[in-house]
Amino acid sequence: MSYFASKVFWLAAQPLSLAFLAVVAALLLGWFGRSRLQAAFLLLCACILFVTLYTSTGTVLLQQLENRFARASLPEEGPRCLIVLGGSFEAEVIAARGGFEMNQAGDRFVEAAKLLRTYPQARVLVSGGDGSFSGRYAGDAAISAAYFSAFGIGPERLVQERTSRTTFENVENTKGLLAENGLENCLLLTSAFHMPRAIGLFRKSGLDVLPWPTDFRTSGIASLRLDFTQPSSNAQLTTTALREWIGLLAYYVAGRTETLLPQ
Repeated sequence: MSYFASKVFWLAAQPLSLAFLAVVAALLLGWFGRSRLQAAFLLLCACILFVTLYTSTGTVLLQQLENRFARASLPEEGPRCLIVLGGSFEAEVIAARGGFEMNQAGDRFVEAAKLLRTYPQARVLVSGGDGSFSGRYAGDAAISAAYFSAFGIGPERLVQERTSRTTFENVENTKGLLAENGLENCLLLTSAFHMPRAIGLFRKSGLDVLPWPTDFRTSGIASLRLDFTQPSSNAQLTTTALREWIGLLAYYVAGRTETLLPQ
């Protein structure tokens, strides 16, 4: 139930949805003759849209998360195992068209394939089930078997965790599989902005992992400024950043992580 509640909450909480809701509220207030409140909500909508579309706020917020963890130093013999968190494959598109269509987080699996080919002794645990409302599609863990096979990485090196839909479930459902397969001190592969929340959950669960961030979306040196050149990209970065910061806060308040912003 909490999974679906979080999906509905985020549907309303993302910046463009908030702007839309502010406009709706303004229309209703105008209908009831509350002109001052109507003006306030219209101003709120304009502020949300301006910050989201025409400033680098989202870039700076996301950059703070991406800069939190550097890649760990590898042992001389290389890593024994990798943990790859799902969220990279476009399951609905793959179900209709085949292939291995990826979204922006696809770097997680590109980097995993590169590491597995470089270090043939390493195994990989992929954690990710079907995160759609319908539950009709294959998750990242299921898709990964064919993906790695296409790169000559055999199924004996793959451990699949097919049921998780959130980062919290990734960690909870992974613990037993790691112990069962004798895997420890694994490299954790996930998007750089998502690494703080993932590391916080693994630490709270008593699991030692080595950060290996991928899928960087900022330069790491951006500053807060006006930016009228790429409003759609700014909106996407702001949405991603806000979602991740809300996730960090929610997990901390719920006691799922020990600190608000792990480092």
